[in-house]
Amino acid sequence: MKLQQLRYIWEVAHHDLNVSATAQSLFTSQPGISKQIRLLEDELGVEIFARSGKHLTHITPVGNLIIQVAGDILRQVESIKQVAQEYSNEKKGSLAIATTHTQARYALPKIIGAFRKDYPDVTMHMNQGTPNQIAELAATGEVDFAIATEGLDLFNDLVMMPCYRWHRAIVVPKDHPLTKVKRLSLAEIAAQPIVTYVFGFTGRSMLDEAFVSEGLKPNVVFTATDTDVIKTYVRLGMGVGIIAAMALDPVQDTDLVALDASHLFRPSVTHIGFRRGTFLRRYMYDFIERFAPHLDRYKVDEAVACSTRLEREKLFADTELPVR
Repeated sequence: MKLQQLRYIWEVAHHDLNVSATAQSLFTSQPGISKQIRLLEDELGVEIFARSGKHLTHITPVGNLIIQVAGDILRQVESIKQVAQEYSNEKKGSLAIATTHTQARYALPKIIGAFRKDYPDVTMHMNQGTPNQIAELAATGEVDFAIATEGLDLFNDLVMMPCYRWHRAIVVPKDHPLTKVKRLSLAEIAAQPIVTYVFGFTGRSMLDEAFVSEGLKPNVVFTATDTDVIKTYVRLGMGVGIIAAMALDPVQDTDLVALDASHLFRPSVTHIGFRRGTFLRRYMYDFIERFAPHLDRYKVDEAVACSTRLEREKLFADTELPVR
């Protein structure tokens, strides 16, 4: 059994069983990958992939278990490399993050900019997606950190820590009638066509809960995962936007007005997390603390030591989170 063979079955499984695409991503040949997978199956005495002719059709039950263990082994190998690099050059490496568009566009630029000045030899990778996609990327070890607000039940296998609270704002064109209302009510918002996030995305669940609790049915006419797309359709007059308050750019969005909605919806909490067993480089600890100053190395290690999500929630129960 070779480490290369384990990498091949892992990559094929994560390229939708497309051996050709796997070969391209690994800069090797398709026949070479197929041969090594067959050799591994022959050695183990089981089929990892079911086939129809030359094509892989699905992963067998035993194959699923083998691929899961292979993933654990490959992550441990990566951790060994991280440990070695930490002692050979503590300021050189890579950092991959999975998050939503709003975090990537509005919460992270200043932090990443300052981080890069101190760590110019750390290559950074940003992946944007839905909570499901973010959780999957972090759980499989394809990214180091997940930053998310919604769908925390998807992240049970990760060490998730609260970073900050954020509020929503009602975004309208400057001449919109709601700009003349001193204190908005949910009923006034429900009477308007609404442009907002896709359900289960960037705090959307909190929004829906607020309307339901008041016995109101919001008239959601357009949804998107991208805050900038939402603002575009507000400009087109499709409806009033409900977005994260931090997502109104004072320079680029001068044609829009953000109306306070902090009294209408409960604040949401953004979390940062990583897969249990991840070897955290010094610059990784530093990045976490820059993103959430209360998460110093000591606090992060305390969170790692918690055996359950409930324990971690108790650990941070008295933490006064900043508001953005």
